[in-house]
Amino acid sequence: MKLATYKDGSRDGQLVVVSRDLATAHYATGIADRLQQVLDDWGFLSPQLQDLSDTLNGGKAHHAFPFEPARCMAPLPRAYQWADGSAYINHVELVRAARKAQVPESYYTDPLMYQGGSDDLLGPCDDVVVANEAWGIDFEAEIAVITGDVPMGATPERALDGIRLVMLANDVSLRNLIPAELAKGFGFFQSKPATAFSPVAVTLDEFGGAWDGGRLHLTLQSSWNGRKVGMCDAGPEMTFHFGQLIAHICRTRNVRAGSIVGSGTVSNKGVPGERGRTQWPKGYSCIAEKRAIETIQDGQPTTGFMKFGDTIRIEMRGRDGQSIFGAIDQTIAPLSR
Repeated sequence: MKLATYKDGSRDGQLVVVSRDLATAHYATGIADRLQQVLDDWGFLSPQLQDLSDTLNGGKAHHAFPFEPARCMAPLPRAYQWADGSAYINHVELVRAARKAQVPESYYTDPLMYQGGSDDLLGPCDDVVVANEAWGIDFEAEIAVITGDVPMGATPERALDGIRLVMLANDVSLRNLIPAELAKGFGFFQSKPATAFSPVAVTLDEFGGAWDGGRLHLTLQSSWNGRKVGMCDAGPEMTFHFGQLIAHICRTRNVRAGSIVGSGTVSNKGVPGERGRTQWPKGYSCIAEKRAIETIQDGQPTTGFMKFGDTIRIEMRGRDGQSIFGAIDQTIAPLSR
């Protein structure tokens, strides 16, 4: 099934069930008002939502209405936890190679993760509001999961059983603020503003064979100002699958229902091109990676970061060509004072 949260003037919005083709929706009133309620009582409430989803997809829901992504908040508008990984080691290799830095051996065996802000998450069509264009505005196209309760000490296999829903994410980064923050030795903070999520969150059964081993084997598309810049395969090169990312958190703590865990920037390796020059035919899922490639090949970056008025669209289509999550479709906007 597919779930979304409609704006209603409250902090947590109104839960709706969305049809598989994203054409129609139905309020979940009478079952649950908010997604967090469902996550807290998944065993009892999700079967009721599934029944409503089946009725909606069968064209028999009497109070269905056209689905409008622009009315959506993030599926989980505020979360108990937002922890983002860097599960695609190729992304790390490129960024560090551009700085002429080696990748520590531990990066290949132990996931990188940071704790992001989860009190204010953006809807798929909300503006990305930034106070200063000079801060180096970048999009990051990712996959994210929402969990149920996963106990401390859980194995990666046990952690996979805790995944309830999957979404897309735009983990916005302010690149020019990152170096000074990392130099302090305490990690990201101001350089990671509010993250945006896709219109709908999707249960694993909707993916069929594309969900395999904690990885989603489909293409993540990124379009910057209407130009497609990324067609990255999300599955094969994900170094750490979602079970491993969740288990990494669980090493020292419980993960509670309503936690969101991100994959990090989806990234694919380059391939040999003409005259030995590496090419990246699948493009990129963040500008920092494009700038790293330019630095490695030409000595300096030529692609600038995002400007006010720029747009970013992030979407994933199934093997039938249909949009699975709907699109994150945002505009970069200045802070109004």
